[in-house]
Amino acid sequence: MSPRTNLLPFLTTAALGTFGTIVGTAWYVTTRVSPQHRRDYRDEYTFTPWELGVPYETIHLRSADGLALRGWWLPQPGAKEVVIGSHGHSGRKDDLLGIGTSAWRAGFNVLLFDYRGRGDSEPWPHTLISREVDDLRAAVAYAQTRVEGAKIGVVGFSMGAAVAIMAAAQEPGIAALVADSSFTSVADVVAHQVRRSMGLMPPAPIIHTADMMLERRHGYRFTQARPIDAIAQLGTRPILIIHGANDSTVPVAQAERLFAAAPQPKQLWVVEGVEHCGGYFADRPTYCERVTRFFVDALRSEA
Repeated sequence: MSPRTNLLPFLTTAALGTFGTIVGTAWYVTTRVSPQHRRDYRDEYTFTPWELGVPYETIHLRSADGLALRGWWLPQPGAKEVVIGSHGHSGRKDDLLGIGTSAWRAGFNVLLFDYRGRGDSEPWPHTLISREVDDLRAAVAYAQTRVEGAKIGVVGFSMGAAVAIMAAAQEPGIAALVADSSFTSVADVVAHQVRRSMGLMPPAPIIHTADMMLERRHGYRFTQARPIDAIAQLGTRPILIIHGANDSTVPVAQAERLFAAAPQPKQLWVVEGVEHCGGYFADRPTYCERVTRFFVDALRSEA
């Protein structure tokens, strides 16, 4: 028996093992990207603007594909400006009560809402940017019905920041953006996590396989979600990009790439020593003052 023949079982086993690893990891990626939250009674145990002494209305939105979305409207009678909060992939609207009530106290109307499948909104498998862009555009449309001639800013975190960039490329009603901990593309995030957890395993086959699985399971491809391309379409609308210097989920290099691709006017604030979405928690007063000042300058400059 030749040495070449002796190698065949080994090579076959290795190939099957590699294939199994790729498929298994790709399946895990799809469950992380598009989970479906099972609601229980604890989902009702949340803070609202009431706990913070801020007046609000519970509102109902409808996405372009007919999904029921829920939110809060924090009114500032007479104000023409609206700040919309855009939460993260596994988040919900009450996550943004800190920055939301800060913007309200600065004189802005504020809209906080739950993306599909989160919080009080209608159950639906989460996507990562894909369908959420339509949800944010529904929130913009609602704000425009509440305030004639509304000047709208969006503050987003992680996925919510990426959604805001993608939506603004399509929606001229968004006049200014704060993007905290956004990524350049979903594929870049997945590739970074694969390298962190699997060492020398090349991420490309896993990304390709997971992308095909998601299309079959949920009808979308995450490789099409590329804020790095969308950000170049903002024109003259101002953007403030915020990122933690020690972010292990989305490396700060991705924020630097987004900043380089964005047109003027633009600002980049790298918060030293903090992790993913950690800028707010590192220094709440400074964070809120800087974000509200940005919206004052961006939305009231012509007032």
